[in-house]
Amino acid sequence: MSDPNSLIAHLIELRGRVLKAVLSVFVVFLCLVYFAQDLYHWLATPLLDTLPDQAEMIATDVASPFFAPFKLTLVLSFFIAIPVVLYQIWAFIAPGLYRNEKRLVAPLLFSSTLLFYSGMAFAYYVVFPLAFAFFTGVAPEGVTINTDISSYLDFVLKIFFAFGLSFEIPVAIVLMCWTGVSTPDSLRAKRPYVIVGVFTLGMLLTPPDIISQTLLAIPMWILFEVGILVGSMYVKRKEHADDDEYRDELTEVQKEEQEKKEQEQS
Repeated sequence: MSDPNSLIAHLIELRGRVLKAVLSVFVVFLCLVYFAQDLYHWLATPLLDTLPDQAEMIATDVASPFFAPFKLTLVLSFFIAIPVVLYQIWAFIAPGLYRNEKRLVAPLLFSSTLLFYSGMAFAYYVVFPLAFAFFTGVAPEGVTINTDISSYLDFVLKIFFAFGLSFEIPVAIVLMCWTGVSTPDSLRAKRPYVIVGVFTLGMLLTPPDIISQTLLAIPMWILFEVGILVGSMYVKRKEHADDDEYRDELTEVQKEEQEKKEQEQS
């Protein structure tokens, strides 16, 4: 990296990877933009199904009917293109990794993508119907629920990000165990604090109702336990790999010493 030519080559490669990632998002966006209105209706279905009779969503801004579906399509395009974006990141950093690190990073990229999608699906199919039913059910008498489409979009995107990132807990724990920041035994000892922490995060990341908080906190706790289990398996594999490398190095040293003895005798 001290060589200017090497630094420039890395910057050029980084620019190419970024452009490919942006291009993948743009291509997905072009494929989806025609269905922008349908996508927004699909996103609003959990709320529309729980609204009382004669209640509907409204647009308080003149440009909201256009910009809200447009914004949703753009964000959804990024979500769909995440595998390509992560692959570009992987392709950029892979040449600087050791063989055992490559074996770790590849499955982590795949599992992180799958877990992020799983968190979004859990929010849409489980959390939204229960949360919106709760919100519409506790409305005071005489209050008509007419939700603004832009406010609704901002609300659900925050929930998607909260659940998507929360479902990455196993990946974070595996990385912590693999890099030596923590150990599975140490994490098990901190389980009571983790339980309190996940319910606190559930309170901060979700709307102020017990249903959403609990539906986020319990999966986070379960994923924490899964992360400890998978982290233990990775740590054992790393120990075996280190032992094998140590044996190989010891064998090479012994061979060199034997060759030196033979040369001295001759």
